[in-house]
Order: sequence, then C-alpha cells, then structure tokens
Amino acid sequence: MNHILIVDDEPDIRESLEAILREEDYAITSAGTVAHARTLLRDADFDAVLLDIWLPDGDGLDLLREIREIHDTSSRDTQRPPAPEVIMISGHGTIESAVRATKLGAYDFLEKPLSLDRTLLVLRNAINAHKLRVENQEFSSQLTARASITGESVSIKALRQQIKLMAPTNGRVLIFGESGTGKELIARTIHAESLRRDRVFVELNCAAIPEDFIETELFGYRHGAGPAYASATPDRPTEKRGTFERADSGTLFLDEVGDMSLKTQAKVLRALDEQRFYPVGASTPTHVDVRVIAATNKDLEEEIARGNFREDLFYRLNVIPFFVPPLRDRKEDIPLLAREFLADLGQEYGRARVEISDTAINQLKLYHWPGNVRELRNVIERVLILNPKAARIEAKHLPMLVQRTDGASLTNPSSSTTRSGREEFSTLQSAREAYERDYILKELDRTHGNISRAAEALGLERSHLYRKMKTLGIHLGE
Repeated sequence: MNHILIVDDEPDIRESLEAILREEDYAITSAGTVAHARTLLRDADFDAVLLDIWLPDGDGLDLLREIREIHDTSSRDTQRPPAPEVIMISGHGTIESAVRATKLGAYDFLEKPLSLDRTLLVLRNAINAHKLRVENQEFSSQLTARASITGESVSIKALRQQIKLMAPTNGRVLIFGESGTGKELIARTIHAESLRRDRVFVELNCAAIPEDFIETELFGYRHGAGPAYASATPDRPTEKRGTFERADSGTLFLDEVGDMSLKTQAKVLRALDEQRFYPVGASTPTHVDVRVIAATNKDLEEEIARGNFREDLFYRLNVIPFFVPPLRDRKEDIPLLAREFLADLGQEYGRARVEISDTAINQLKLYHWPGNVRELRNVIERVLILNPKAARIEAKHLPMLVQRTDGASLTNPSSSTTRSGREEFSTLQSAREAYERDYILKELDRTHGNISRAAEALGLERSHLYRKMKTLGIHLGE
C-alpha cells in the first residue's frame, strides 16, 4: 500500500483529503506544521507528499528543499529509498511560486480549491514516478556493485576513466559506437556514477517507435489531443506521461537518436533549450530537469551533410562525446568477456561451472565480430544451449560462422574455407535460423551496422529487419 503524507494547516482540507485518499486505498498520515512534518519524514518513508506552501511555522518550499537534501545525502550511503515525490498545493499560487517549486524538485503544483480528479491523477503519476526511481536505485546499486564495463584493453581503461571524470557533471553525453558495442551499458554506468544516480533512468529506442507515435512517446499527451486519444479505456488513458516527463530530475537515454525524423528533432531541440515542452493536446508547458544521454551507430556529421540530422541538435547533444570501440579493435578483452558470459549464463541456466579451452578462445579472437560484444554473448549462450552436457567448451562447439575466419561466403559451398567440425542442429528450423542470423550479421558488418542500408541490401523493410533481428537475438544499441 502506498503511503501518503498530507501537510496542510487547514483541518478541513486534511480531513477531506484523508477520507478521499483512504477510499482510493492509500495509507495516510497528516501534519499541520513544518515541525510535525519534519518528525514524520525522519521516522518514516513516504511515496508522495501533498505539501502546502503557507504553513504557520515555516515555508513549505523550504521543507521541500530539506526533503531533497536529506534524501539526496542519505540515499548514497544507506539503503533508504529515494525521496518521496512532493506535490505542492497553495491557495495563493503564482507562476513564480510554481517555477520555484519546480526548480526545487517538486513533482507538480496544484492550486486550491483542489480538483478531485486532477489531484488523484497527479498523485497516481507521482507514485508511479517514485516506484520507477526505487527500481532504478536498486538497479544502480547492483550495477555499481560489480565491474560494469569488462576489459583491460587500453581503450576500455580510457573509457572507464572518462566515465569517472564526466559522470558527476550534468553535461549532455553523445555515445558513438557500432551496434552491439555496449552503448546502453555505458549510458547506465554514467547514470549510476552521476549525481542523479538515485533518480530515474528512462530509455527510449528511437528506431523502434513508429514515426506517428514517437512525439507522444517523448512528450506524452493530454485529454483532447485528437481522435487517436479522444476516448479513455484501461489501455488508453486520457493522459500519458512521455519519457521526458518520466525522466524529470533523472536521466533520459535516447538510443539510436540518428533515426529521429527532422520534425521530431526540432521538438527535441526546443525541449533541450528550454527544459520545457508541450505535451500533445496541452495548452500549458511542462517544465523538467533532465540530463540527456544519446547514442547512435551512425556518422552524424555525414547525416548532417545529407540533410538527415540537424546540426544545431548535434551540437546540443555532443557536449561530452564518448566513443565505444568495436570488439575487433580490443580482442585482448575477448577472454575476459567470454569467461564472464559463461559464468553469468551458466548460473542463469543452472549449469555447473563450465570452462572454455584456450583453443576455443583463440578461435573467438580470430573472428571479426560484426555484432560486437552482444554477438559474443549470444554465441556463448547458444553454445551452452546446444551443448547441455559439455563441461568444457572446445573450438568444435563454436558456431560455423565463428569457425570460418577468412570471410568466406555463406552461400558458396566451393569456398576454400573448411570446417574443423560439423555443427549439429536439433531441427531444420534451428539450422535455418542459424544460417539466417549469420547472413544478416554478415550484411550488417558490410554496412558497418547501418540498419537502413542493410535492410535495403537484404530486400526487407527496415521495420521487418528490426523485428527479425530481435527474433534472432541480434540486439541493437548495446
């Protein structure tokens, strides 16, 4: 049950809110003064606080600042949950007060007399935001507890050092790298080591959202946004919070940002400049404090020259550039990665400790890895699945594509490449999927990870290729 704290000096308002919110199945605690609220906040954890600005013994905005400061400090050193979401309420609301409350970290600002529907909607959204931050704090703790970026190559050591220096700033980050190099892991590691680590991390894959829906995914919509959003159902509410709003005070990761349309780029640019935006159908702006981390597998300067990407948006995003090297340029990390994946996946599949031979490691190092780290992980997982009784992975267990290291054609049986062994498949379907996956990986390697060019070469729609890659375990933006 979610726990709500009501802080208001008017008994009638406290009693009315208590009765209504208890009917909505919330646990309620109330206070009429700043001093009483401080005591309650010190002794208990709340999901949300409804906080009046004018209180007899102090300013609600000052208490809001204290809540943020106390939780921002304690949550870094203890297991205490993140700060509750604070919704300011006032009968003398002004634009200046609303702006100040937002800057201090308030989730929203409500004017008296309170609208019941509006209050319940804002409260539900605030609780959902708090839940996301709790889940994100748990993830960040797990990420920080282990070595987040595996490798001892010079490039990976330099990357870890760059994260250590740049993560604590609020500068926007643009991560460059081929598909499968670990861009999402880099983004999550930056967030986990930033000053916003106890706040929410929200991810949006710009390539996976159809153009007609990406604006609402980014900015949300409000009642009356148009025919597509006119009627409310359990699956289609009258309001939706977009990723910018959900990431407020935290980090927003825009994966494959190079796939945004020019129209969407213009709106993202404005949101970055002003730290505010208009949800679709809204007449008033929503203010946010968001750190944006973007990633791309494209050459954005080349896209700018072609007219596909806005130059001004590029410079807004590219404050702190990160370059993630492809796996073929850091092959000395392959043994560490392979053994780490074996340990993690072996535990996941309930396997006893599985080793890998030096011969198999050498074979892995000979392969050029167009799918990068993600492909290596998929190969290790596939080997474990297809060889359930093997206590030691040998070179003969590796997939055909990995064993063929001279770039021979997949479709030419007269190729000079010979296999040291024959891979066994349980069904014709599994064999077909293996060859199909290898063929797609080869085309992705030829096009340097450019999905659009690969789809064109394969004779597929881009969305069809994206779905097929997902089905075959070829992941993007990693």
